[in-house]
Amino acid sequence: MFSGRKECTVVNREMSSKYIYWVVIFEKACLSFVMHVILWMQMTLLLVLCTSSITPRLTEPRSKVPFIHVGNQVVSELGPIVQFVKAKGHSLSDGLDEVQKAEMKAYMELVNNMLLTAELYLQWCDEATVGEITHARYGSPYPWPLNHILAYQKQWEVKRKMKAIGWGNKTLDQVLEDVDQCCQALSQRLGTQPYFFNKQPTELDALVFGHLYTILTTQLTNDELSEKVKNYSNLLAFCRRIEQHYFEDRGKGRLS
Repeated sequence: MFSGRKECTVVNREMSSKYIYWVVIFEKACLSFVMHVILWMQMTLLLVLCTSSITPRLTEPRSKVPFIHVGNQVVSELGPIVQFVKAKGHSLSDGLDEVQKAEMKAYMELVNNMLLTAELYLQWCDEATVGEITHARYGSPYPWPLNHILAYQKQWEVKRKMKAIGWGNKTLDQVLEDVDQCCQALSQRLGTQPYFFNKQPTELDALVFGHLYTILTTQLTNDELSEKVKNYSNLLAFCRRIEQHYFEDRGKGRLS
């Protein structure tokens, strides 16, 4: 999967409709290679974590995926891994000035506040989607009756969060309008550039790709959400560009 120092190896990879996890082990000498792995993790895992049921059958019982070993230290989950790598002097946004970094963070907050919340709403608050897709997908790794218990528990948690942030009484049309406004802002920022800030992708590109690719390729009860993204041709081209460049080993892309 990766090129680089031989000390850096992907030691376990399993992907199916039910189980998706990636385990990467690094030696201390491999930190120069981490930036490439982080970019790949962001591009891959963000789209996975948004939509898939995950069963972490790991050799590290207390670790959540993804996790890395650096010497005898274990760092788990994408956010802490990115921060750990930044502390070691590596970042995908090293080429940005302070103003650009602040702008990048603002757009990342927009994506998390709008797209991520809309995805959660569609999965857990739209009754048609919950009944036909979400409960079965979320509970699929677990035996009965745990599959039903955990699915209802997750739904209750998401609905409580929606009420706390003021989304509890929103209609589906209002959520789709929020998604459209977010896509419009991203489309205007991207313009005709290949990536949002540089000729090389940053954390923002990874985050946006993960969410948009998820929206475009995840089967729901209708296509209203994906159609909002498809209305912006440069965002669609952006997703195709990243898919072809970073996932070419997967064969024909799903957006081709």
